[in-house]
Amino acid sequence: MKYNKKTAFIFAAGLGTRLRPLTDTRPKALVEIAGKPLLQIAIEKIKDAGFQRIVVNAHHFAEQIFDFVEKTDFGVEVIISHEKEQLLDTGGGISFAEKLIGNEPFLAYNVDIISNVDLKTFYRQHNNENLATILVSDRPTSRYLLFDSSNRLVGWQNAVTGELKTPFANLDVDKYKKLAFNGIHVISPKIFSLMKDFKSPFSITDFYISVCSTESIIGYEQPDLQVTDVGKIDQLKNISNKFI
Repeated sequence: MKYNKKTAFIFAAGLGTRLRPLTDTRPKALVEIAGKPLLQIAIEKIKDAGFQRIVVNAHHFAEQIFDFVEKTDFGVEVIISHEKEQLLDTGGGISFAEKLIGNEPFLAYNVDIISNVDLKTFYRQHNNENLATILVSDRPTSRYLLFDSSNRLVGWQNAVTGELKTPFANLDVDKYKKLAFNGIHVISPKIFSLMKDFKSPFSITDFYISVCSTESIIGYEQPDLQVTDVGKIDQLKNISNKFI
């Protein structure tokens, strides 16, 4: 289905287990920073970048997200993709929302990421011939994505256990750039046909790794990028109003 509006998809369906006890009575997306829910922070940032339609997936305490969206005038169209039967994970959530997202390149955005990313510039970096453009950075993490000299994704590595995921035989990880994924990407609509063979629930990262030998998934680095994952209780406590 074609929509004549630039569309974004917000991942907001997760159980928020790392934010317990806050998420024992509400969805992660409605946990607040400085009195403002994470979902509102994300919607306002995406709207300010020129997006006119926002699809939000919901599962954990989904009725609270429905109520919040219905009662709040964001000045932009917000549609709920209700994963009623089961949590579909990031890849499955995108696949499930296909009819709501449409057939134009779309922004995908984790609700628990607070950053200074320039979404307008980031969106423009995407070439629709590539499957996806993903926001990455050189920062400490235990799990890295691996990129070649053209910034094309070739694999994933757990730096603690040494586990490696790649479709390429005998990949020498030392020859590739190790960058952290920041939960924000621009995705071409051809992803939906490629996902038909994947059974939900499934991770978008695992999906990217499984198809990166035949599809181009490009890493993009914003030079001054600052990112905080507030999906953890300690990070939530430490975050300031810096990016809000």
